[in-house]
Amino acid sequence: MSLPPRVLPPLRRESPMSGLDRRNLGPLQVFAQSISAAAPSAAMAAAPAVAAAGAGTGVLWSFVVATVLALLIGLGIAQFTRRMAAAGSLYSLTAKGLGPVTAFACGGALLVGYGLLTMAALTGSGVYLQDVLRRVGVDLGWGLVAALVLVLGALATACVLRGVRLSATVVLVTEAVSISLMLVVFGLLLARVGPELAPATPDRGVGGIAAGVLPALGAFIGFEAAASFGVEARRPFRTVPRAVQGTAALCGVLYLVAAYTQVIGLGALPGGLAGQAEPVSTLAALQQLPWLSYLLDLGIAASFLACTLATGSALVRVLLSMGREGVAPAALGRTHPRYRTPHVAILAVLPPVAVVPVVLMAAGMSTTSVFVTLLNVAVFGYLVAYLLVCVAAPVFLYRIGELTRGVLVVSAITAPALLAALVVFTADNLGGPYPAVFGLFALGGLAWFAWLRRRRPRQLARIGIYDETSEADLLGGER
Repeated sequence: MSLPPRVLPPLRRESPMSGLDRRNLGPLQVFAQSISAAAPSAAMAAAPAVAAAGAGTGVLWSFVVATVLALLIGLGIAQFTRRMAAAGSLYSLTAKGLGPVTAFACGGALLVGYGLLTMAALTGSGVYLQDVLRRVGVDLGWGLVAALVLVLGALATACVLRGVRLSATVVLVTEAVSISLMLVVFGLLLARVGPELAPATPDRGVGGIAAGVLPALGAFIGFEAAASFGVEARRPFRTVPRAVQGTAALCGVLYLVAAYTQVIGLGALPGGLAGQAEPVSTLAALQQLPWLSYLLDLGIAASFLACTLATGSALVRVLLSMGREGVAPAALGRTHPRYRTPHVAILAVLPPVAVVPVVLMAAGMSTTSVFVTLLNVAVFGYLVAYLLVCVAAPVFLYRIGELTRGVLVVSAITAPALLAALVVFTADNLGGPYPAVFGLFALGGLAWFAWLRRRRPRQLARIGIYDETSEADLLGGER
């Protein structure tokens, strides 16, 4: 007896994410989004000294551990991005494993992470451009930084609005220039310092290494940004996971080179690497290469500008998903008919992102305090989002019957490690503003969620829109 032919559900010709520039970003452009959001050029200059404050001479091992953790987080994200293409990044992915309530929490944490990192990157770019101008005799104080932040914010808004290919190309070129400049800086310094062995025994032991892991891991935040471009990427099930994993690996190598150079070059100074406020500039002066500081400032400023574009683009795509699902104002889900970008979300969010740092400076905060405060609260948001998506991955695979022992092991390592990082971060900053600021954001999110649960329960249940497989994807492969 022959069985009747299997009837397949009709293919959707229009995606829930229609209106975006579908399948138009190449692999290199997608990779540039993740690498720029992590801002490795800026992290190469600053992160090793911050991590060394806790790790001492064991800072290299702290970065090794942080790189492994970033790769494991990327593996957890890849369990989703190999099977679905989302515009909502980790917010949409978490929904497929842990449901709408946890996804909403992840989305709120992402908005904090993306939003405040974009603000911090704008501030950082303004600060380092001011340093370049100061070296040639132009110094107008915080007012110059504020003006630069507003100008760069306007340029970033226009670029992100005009189309994903334009912004991706600008990001790619800008980050390529910044990384090239930093490689020149560190290459010259490494040639002067000479190949020496780093201290074999860390001066602060295993505890010191563990203390340096959190700031080292903070240097990787944003590396998952490619997950926001699954709808617009060509071959997203291949391109996006490779971009995320490749970013973690490349950043890890760059950070290890930077940390090694600074540990060796500054080891003889009082306090070593941890005792230097501007370690790379100090090392350049020691090696009688003071002109490298110009390249350093330009490279970091360019890296922060690329980070602004990448994280700002990811931020508005999360809001686009929320708007289309009804958990945020529906207008945020609209796309421009010509540019095919979420223009309402862009115009509603990116200009205020540039204004907030300026307001904080005008209120009396130093440019350094503004940058550090924004960055630290952003790190907290990212860690929450990473924790939730790593917990969601094995649940998602179990639901679709594809859970493996390897995924369980990855989740069993990353989830406790991220939870411990959150606890340590909170404990270390109890006397500072960061937990309180994030707590205010959390209270706002809870109020938002309570309103949705009461007034829009059906929309709340719809969290997790993702790009449906198209007919072209099935018949001709991903374009």
